[in-house]
Order: sequence, then structure tokens, then C-alpha cells
Amino acid sequence: MTLRLEFTVSGMHCTSCGLLIDDEIEELPGVSASTTNLRTERTVVELDRPIPAEQIIEAIATAGYTATVVS
Repeated sequence: MTLRLEFTVSGMHCTSCGLLIDDEIEELPGVSASTTNLRTERTVVELDRPIPAEQIIEAIATAGYTATVVS
């Protein structure tokens, strides 16, 4: 079973920003994929197992961006 979380991300300026975010998120244990879209300012994360959304938000912050969970 694959779980999905979606986040709004602010501070991106180019496609490379999205790649940096995805690289940081995909380093987290339990993450199978991350897809960030500059145009929609959204990141969709697919998980193999549940992990706290705060952990993903922290990874996005490490990349230099701000994120919130889409409800």
C-alpha cells in the first residue's frame, strides 16, 4: 500500500529548485518518490510506510524552502 502526502511549497524560482527539494525528501527513510511542480507550487510524496509530515517539511526547509501540508 502506497501512502501519499501533498504539500504547498513557496520560495521556488526554477525547475532546479524542485529537483533540490525532491533530492532532500527522497533521502528520508520510507519515501519511495517525490515529485515537485514549480508551476503549481506543490510537492507530492509517495511513502512506503507512514512518516510524520513534519519530517518532510523539515527536509524541504533544509533545501531552503517553506512548505505546508495540503489538507
